Amino acid sequence: MIKFFARYKTFLVVMAIISSVILLLFYDALKPDEKLPVFQPAQVNYELVDQSLQHIKKFHKIGAFSLTNQNGLKVTEQDYRDKIYVADFFFTTCPGICPKMTANMGLIQEAIKEDNQVKLISFSVTPEIDSVAQLKKYALEKGVIDAKWNLLTGEKKHIYDLARKSFFAAKKDGDGNNHQLIHTENFILIDPDKRIRGFYDGTDSNVMKKLIADIKILQKEYSKI
Repeated sequence: MIKFFARYKTFLVVMAIISSVILLLFYDALKPDEKLPVFQPAQVNYELVDQSLQHIKKFHKIGAFSLTNQNGLKVTEQDYRDKIYVADFFFTTCPGICPKMTANMGLIQEAIKEDNQVKLISFSVTPEIDSVAQLKKYALEKGVIDAKWNLLTGEKKHIYDLARKSFFAAKKDGDGNNHQLIHTENFILIDPDKRIRGFYDGTDSNVMKKLIADIKILQKEYSKI
C-alpha cells in the first residue's frame, strides 16, 4: 500500500487539488447572492415618516425633485438615473453632528471617486441660509468633488417633503410644527430603481466600511446596468 501511494503520489496530489477546486466552484455556484433589504415606510421608525405614508408596506420610491447645487446648476432625480447614491440632510452652520457627517461622506467620496455608477447628494434643511454661494464655500472647504457630490438648496417645503416622504431622514420638531425639522445622522443608500436599501449612522466612521461594502453588493446586483 505504501509503495502504491509513493508511486502515484504526484497523481493523487493533483487529483486532490482538482477536486478541491471543483468543490469550491460548486459551492460558489450554489451559494445565493447576498442582497440588501428594500425598506418600506412601514418598516422605518414612524417618527421619521410622514403620517400619510406610515402604513405603506410596498412600492415606495424616492420622489421627483428639482433643486440647485453649489455651482448654481439645477439638479433633478434624472441626474441620478441608473445610479447608486448615498443621501443625507444637513446644514452648513450646524455645530453638532453635521461636521462629522460631512467628514464621513468625504470618506465615501474618496472610496467611490473613480466609480461612475456611484454618486452622493446632500440636502440643506436651512435653504434660507444655505445659498449657492454658501454651499460653494462649504464645498471648497470640505473637498467636495463637484462631479461626485451635489450639495442642494431650494424651496424649503420641497426639501422637507423629500426628508419626510421620500428619504425618511428627519423628525418634526418638538411642538409638531410642519415648518421645522430635526434632521437625523442617517446616510441613506438608494439603488438605481430609486428604492431605499439601507440606513447608516453618518457620524460613525466604522459604519462607513459597512456602507462601502453594501454599495459593492448593490453593484453586483445591478451589474448589467
